[in-house]
Amino acid sequence: MRSSRYAGRRVLITGHTGFKGSWLSLWLSRLGARVSGFALAPDTEPSLYVAARVDERVDSMIGDIRDADRVAEAVAGFAPEIVFHLAAQPLVRRGYAEPLHTFATNVMGTANLLDAVRRSGSVKAVVVVTSDKCYREDTNTFGYRETDPLGGHDPYAASKAAAELVTSAWRASFGNCPGAALIATARAGNVIGGGDWASDRLIPDLWRAARSKRPALIRNPAAVRPWQHVLEPLSGYLLLGERLLGGDAEAADAWNFGPALADMESVEKLCQSMCPRLGVEWRYDRTPQPREAAVLRLDSSKAAMRLGWRPRFSLDEAIALTGDWYARFDAGEDPRGLCIERIERYEQCRRR
Repeated sequence: MRSSRYAGRRVLITGHTGFKGSWLSLWLSRLGARVSGFALAPDTEPSLYVAARVDERVDSMIGDIRDADRVAEAVAGFAPEIVFHLAAQPLVRRGYAEPLHTFATNVMGTANLLDAVRRSGSVKAVVVVTSDKCYREDTNTFGYRETDPLGGHDPYAASKAAAELVTSAWRASFGNCPGAALIATARAGNVIGGGDWASDRLIPDLWRAARSKRPALIRNPAAVRPWQHVLEPLSGYLLLGERLLGGDAEAADAWNFGPALADMESVEKLCQSMCPRLGVEWRYDRTPQPREAAVLRLDSSKAAMRLGWRPRFSLDEAIALTGDWYARFDAGEDPRGLCIERIERYEQCRRR
């Protein structure tokens, strides 16, 4: 294991019971951090948080990010030095079904967390995780850059753009106060990896179809997305957090963490590669669907030049690792062991 600025640090993860939050909790625990978490109870069955026994590594508080008093209680009680804010309503289609819940969670939830941080005397750094979908749609772009306009044609995308604006306003309004935390935002691509069982996500939908021995119905096979293994953006969040903890004020900004341009592929291409690994076929679902962006690409050159961050797994490797994780889980292997194995492999790739 590489040396880490996180060893012995008090770290709070909001959304620690989710897919990315569970992976991040395990990784930070491995790095020697004292990890605490604030989130709703897991809402999927199976759940990576439960299956990988993440609760054994985290001092957990169950609560709703929309509850400002409860959030403030968590920040004051845990007294973290750094916060990774992942708690969110993360699904585009659920945003259409529950727009008010989506805005309350993603916008006011972020404001609740930042206000609790402002009143805390312990927090030195915050990484607010938003989304690649926070940008105003531009079909001509070869990759969104951090300086591109924010936008969003659906409630989820708009809520993530609004979370970026809330964070920027907080930084500008309160960032110059004595002892103020350094705050950054992180915009990642479409993550894949073992242990995701959320509804209306491609890989979990393929897995469920395989388990039920039926074809998977795919809504937008031509849609292009910045696919990446879950450890790729998490490594970016960790690197960014290290810079903030070190007092690098220039890191208190917006950052993209996406795959290489060649790995931004269509849904159809991903299905063609993943379906044989999961033992499932797919079919085009031609029924009317809510609007989603046709093309999403991220330009991560800023993170490469200024943070030294680059993706380590190709899309083919990410697909192979993801398919293998689910196959071994289905065969009865320990999910935590599978996650730690992947983290170790990723750390070895970073050292090369």
